[in-house]
Amino acid sequence: MATSTGGDPHLERAYTLSGPDDARDFYDEWAPTYDADLTGETQGYVAPSVTADAVVAAAGTGGGMLDAGCGTGLVGVELARRGAGTIDGLDVSPGMLERARATGVYRDLREADLTQVLDLPDDRYDVVVCVGTLTHGHLGPAVLSDFARVIRPGGFLVATVLDDVWESGGYRAEVDRLCAGDVLEAVSIEVAPYRAGQAVDCRLLVLRVR
Repeated sequence: MATSTGGDPHLERAYTLSGPDDARDFYDEWAPTYDADLTGETQGYVAPSVTADAVVAAAGTGGGMLDAGCGTGLVGVELARRGAGTIDGLDVSPGMLERARATGVYRDLREADLTQVLDLPDDRYDVVVCVGTLTHGHLGPAVLSDFARVIRPGGFLVATVLDDVWESGGYRAEVDRLCAGDVLEAVSIEVAPYRAGQAVDCRLLVLRVR
């Protein structure tokens, strides 16, 4: 694993999580200091704001949005600042969800294991946004098809994939497969800053559901 952590012990552990139970315990423990640890100058976690800009550019702010892997609500806050008003969130960690709830920007927040099929109806949302979970030790590429399932035709999946795993983790191949199968259309796939303090980049995906 080549991704720079800046020596942060939380990130080093996060990138080696073994499954949902491990993730739940870990993020419950990290929740109280998560925002401060990531958004300071050392890490410069800019992915939430960069992704929120991409969501608004692609889809506007009027539709229903799902923040998948919402954590403490950093992405929801950025979306709300840009005018989004209907945002739901899912996360594996009750501790992180408690922090997200305190932001006041979410309509609904639920605990969910995103490695399993989402307990949501087809065509539920106009946008699914997923930041920080398509990475080492978290969600694999198979989740993309389930995200697409809960998005209405013409809606958008906007997500970050840590650059180090874009190809090696199978995400690029899965995006190509879904696009070839007329499930998704790639509007843009760009290299974007992720944790600017450590010069870590991601692939920022803007995918339209067919």
